[in-house]
Amino acid sequence: MVDRVQELGVRDPRVLAAMRCVERHRFVDQALASRAYEDTALPIGFGQTISQPYIVGRCAELALSGTADPKSVAALEVGTGGGYAAAVLSELFGTVFSIERVRALHELARANLRPLRIANLRLAFGDGMLGLPTEAPFGAIVSTAAGDDIPAAWIEQLAPGGVIVAPLGRGTQVLTVLSRSPEGRLVRREHEAVRFVPLLQGTVTAENR
Repeated sequence: MVDRVQELGVRDPRVLAAMRCVERHRFVDQALASRAYEDTALPIGFGQTISQPYIVGRCAELALSGTADPKSVAALEVGTGGGYAAAVLSELFGTVFSIERVRALHELARANLRPLRIANLRLAFGDGMLGLPTEAPFGAIVSTAAGDDIPAAWIEQLAPGGVIVAPLGRGTQVLTVLSRSPEGRLVRREHEAVRFVPLLQGTVTAENR
């Protein structure tokens, strides 16, 4: 799987090493375990998917572009899903916070990640569009859902020198990087076309799903 990710264009050796460390079959339904190492998205329930491995690697690679020393900074993932991408990011950054708006998925990720005992990974349940202000600033923010634009809260919580990696658009989606220079200037760059689930406000509990 990782060889395929590299063939598709992910070149950062730190990302490839991280992906080799995280066993993807731990994050998919047992019925789909035989497909865990295909380069494809797979359903995890509640209208959500575990992202295509290439996309996980590509987003991680772009997130690393914000700092020469990622182990010294905190990263925020918006949209934990089943927890796979968060586990990959935890291999790359000093501390990773991951927030999920669907209570059942938050609990699924906790169950998936618990056996791995990842000391530098923290999960939160809440509205990801608001970020996680109590833990800001972040050297990298990675979104696993596509919105019309980058929420203002994420920009406010981005550290100088940091980057936001987010798919933007409702029809045609483009993987976009917003970087903040050490002086505070914002620069936006667009990359390849992608396909993600939509970024939504609010939270979903077992009672209101």
